[in-house]
Amino acid sequence: MSRRTATALLALLSLFLVVGPEWARTQQAQNEEIVRRAKTKVQPTYPELARKMNITGTVKIEVVVAPNGTVKDARVVGGHPVLAGAALDAAKKWRFEPAPAESSGIIDFKFEPR
Repeated sequence: MSRRTATALLALLSLFLVVGPEWARTQQAQNEEIVRRAKTKVQPTYPELARKMNITGTVKIEVVVAPNGTVKDARVVGGHPVLAGAALDAAKKWRFEPAPAESSGIIDFKFEPR
């Protein structure tokens, strides 16, 4: 094996060792359900623009829940942009049972005209 090939392989392996675990963790978090029970669930308000445009669908919000049960962080991981803001606002108001450690998972919000 030439020195150039060995260097390229070493660089590729190093990149995988740095990026690989983070990529795997991200993929796992997207499939993870929150195992803590929600004490307070706030339903999002259907945006008026979405109602006028007849937009429906599901918005997925990834939340990080602090040990005291409050939502520490929330971010949109999927769904229509017109619906995303309302779902994000509602997710931040959820409250969960206390636990010894921080946890994370996905909340799905379904938007359908009533």
